[in-house]
Amino acid sequence: MNDTSRRRRQRTGSVAVQRRWRKLRYAFAPIEPMSPNEIELVHRSAMSVLEEIGMRIQDGQARSILRDAGFRVDEPAEHVFFDAERVMELVAKAPSIATVRGLDPAKRVVMGKGHFALTAVGGPPFVSDLENGRRYGTFEDQTNFLKLTAQSDLLQIMGGTCVEASDLPAETRYLDYYLACCSLSDKPWKPLTIGHHRARDAIEMAKLWYGETEDQLAADPVFFLNTNTNTPLVLDRDIAQGVIEYARLGQPITVTPFALAGAMAPASVAGALVLQTAETLACCALVQSVRPGAPYIYGAFICNADMRTGSPAFGTPEYTFGAQASGQMARFYGLPWRSSNVNASNAPDAQAAYESMMSLWGAMTGQASVFNHGAGWLEGGLVGSYEKFILDLEMLGMMVACQTPPAITEAEIGMESIREVGPGGHFFGTGHTMERYKTAFYAPLVSDWSNFENWQDRGSLNATQRAAKVCKDMLAAYEPPPLDPAKIEALEDFVARRKREIVAARDL
Repeated sequence: MNDTSRRRRQRTGSVAVQRRWRKLRYAFAPIEPMSPNEIELVHRSAMSVLEEIGMRIQDGQARSILRDAGFRVDEPAEHVFFDAERVMELVAKAPSIATVRGLDPAKRVVMGKGHFALTAVGGPPFVSDLENGRRYGTFEDQTNFLKLTAQSDLLQIMGGTCVEASDLPAETRYLDYYLACCSLSDKPWKPLTIGHHRARDAIEMAKLWYGETEDQLAADPVFFLNTNTNTPLVLDRDIAQGVIEYARLGQPITVTPFALAGAMAPASVAGALVLQTAETLACCALVQSVRPGAPYIYGAFICNADMRTGSPAFGTPEYTFGAQASGQMARFYGLPWRSSNVNASNAPDAQAAYESMMSLWGAMTGQASVFNHGAGWLEGGLVGSYEKFILDLEMLGMMVACQTPPAITEAEIGMESIREVGPGGHFFGTGHTMERYKTAFYAPLVSDWSNFENWQDRGSLNATQRAAKVCKDMLAAYEPPPLDPAKIEALEDFVARRKREIVAARDL
């Protein structure tokens, strides 16, 4: 470590420890609010939806694949009807664990069977911070979020575009995003699933980045893919194309319905759960029809609409129950499952925090296998917030710490320390305390537990203001990982060539 690196790490304090790699596992049994009879009712109802109502699949290739797999297709209406028995045969082919790896062999992520992974926010068009306010996202903002993700020991998967780079051409900016994922971190990354060409370009760049063939990438996956249906009961053409391309390469895919109860789903958690299950299992059937045994992750995103405004209401009790129940359904099918850390607040305030904690509590106690939008989500997903990103790291750190219960042993009890202090003393200076004071308790990233006078002397900063400072410190401390310059040059050449080709095709 050079002197500059040492000074940066000293200056950022607790941020410096964010470099180590964690393997995340649950320590306790999940909360399961539904009875076996209720699970069976949801399953039967979802199968009835698929058999009797079906889904509109807007991509002709996807319909052809499903027809060949044994499903009835109404071609003029783009409608596919899914036989329940055949769906279950295909779902049974998907594994119960999905893994992805980074360029660093140690950076391997496991999802399912009690293992879980965390990712950052993905996709908002806007960005906000205390200094500059709410604005359209730029490529600089996008790379800043990637740098923050790269430094976090909690966020194992890069990307999801973080925020849109609105200052770059819409048709080619995904290439800049892919290149940034490769050049700023050695963690696995999350490409886009919209259209054949975006998926194909991600695969070609992965071949260059890892120096491997497609068969090698398929044997040991490198991408986590998250995409969506158009609820209710529609799979978009471009989304289907991306799903098929990644499925052929055997990469872990989650297709997530947006089951907004009262708007895009029935006005009940039960109805939303049925619709969600039907849609994601139909997409699982598509993936397994393309490549049997490809990893598939049950997509879950149940929330309720605020019936006064029609807006999504995140972090509600309904969201929490929906997450816990989604976990039960995923386990019923033997699949890993995806949830999120979401809120509907317009500012990184108390509402954002308590709604996020409700979301996280539902997902953690339901034992989600992967958290999409784990850090930085604000305003119902329209905004990527710098301060909320840091506050989320604080909340995620606490939730993860709760999965490592404290040891209850004679040494930890410290009877000698209790005898030493006796009645009326204190434990600050005992040997038992001195052995543990650096590691005994959770080390906060943002929280300030000092008294009022000390807090006032340090500027009376609230949690959001402290988060803004931590964010700036982390960005100042960022250092890229050691990467092969020849690989980066090859990726840059690929991106430049593809941009020329895309622009030329557009101008024809």
